Amino acid sequence: MLFYLTDLKNILDIEQFHQFDNLDLIAQEVVEGFITGLHRSPFHGFSVEFAEHRLYNQGESTKHIDWKLFARTDKLFVKQYEEETNLRCQILIDTSSSMLFPYSKGEKKLHNKLAFSVYSAAALIYLLRKQRDAVGLTLFSDKIEDHLDARLSLVNAELMYGKLADLLKPENHQLRKKTNTVDTLHQIAEKIHKRSMVIIFSDMIETDKTDELFSALQHLRYNKHEVILYHVTDHKQEREFGFSSRPHRFVDLETGHQVKFNPYEIKEQYIETIRNYFGELKVRCGQYRIDLAEADMNEDFNQVLYTYLVKRKKLF
Repeated sequence: MLFYLTDLKNILDIEQFHQFDNLDLIAQEVVEGFITGLHRSPFHGFSVEFAEHRLYNQGESTKHIDWKLFARTDKLFVKQYEEETNLRCQILIDTSSSMLFPYSKGEKKLHNKLAFSVYSAAALIYLLRKQRDAVGLTLFSDKIEDHLDARLSLVNAELMYGKLADLLKPENHQLRKKTNTVDTLHQIAEKIHKRSMVIIFSDMIETDKTDELFSALQHLRYNKHEVILYHVTDHKQEREFGFSSRPHRFVDLETGHQVKFNPYEIKEQYIETIRNYFGELKVRCGQYRIDLAEADMNEDFNQVLYTYLVKRKKLF
């Protein structure tokens, strides 16, 4: 069935994505909408499109024929890309239970940190492949759950989209699934090709392992990897503690521990603690030359794509 997504790049409520069972198409619409907006902005200098076309020579591979242009002109043209790079990128997604926040039992439509990370990663995969860069995917919680090495092949892309689509299915979600970002980063630092770009989507809720976490991030840099860390949050609730002034029951999605209190009573202390923790994370990332970007799940995906393009532009 064919359908058209209208102004998908501007939809902030990711619940609306669930009517479309095609993650590749969603990614394409998000990226192409972003590129269109980028070219109309002061930042049009980024290389995210192929440079030009040339006539197809009989006998060569048909891999890069522009079939849309053929439909308009009835002539075969091949896309010539501005940049043929050897960039390898590994995308890591934290799939622990805390990424299911805000969580509603039995809810079929997802609007949480995990869903935001999945759609962001899908868009990045499409953009990376558009730039002829190899991309891989790693899913982790308290261990590495899935790992696909960085490749440029269509088969690899389809596998990654399949893995991401599975993360959107409520029947695959588990509560009390903990995080072990530290061990995962150490393993990835050694596992992937040297001098790769590592993109991490995580809420970074491991306040009891601060020093170990920074050591793991430093390990990535020691092995010559470039790192973008997307700190995924529900800014209003997690950073501003924007709950109404009445008793609430709070449940730790990773441990099941429950507490009941009025958020107003501890709001100032909570905000200060969170600000200090992520302030330290920002400073340490700056020291290790790691790009830290806050990714608010209630905003659009341009924040994610633009941060990546800025990083890539510095490298090439």
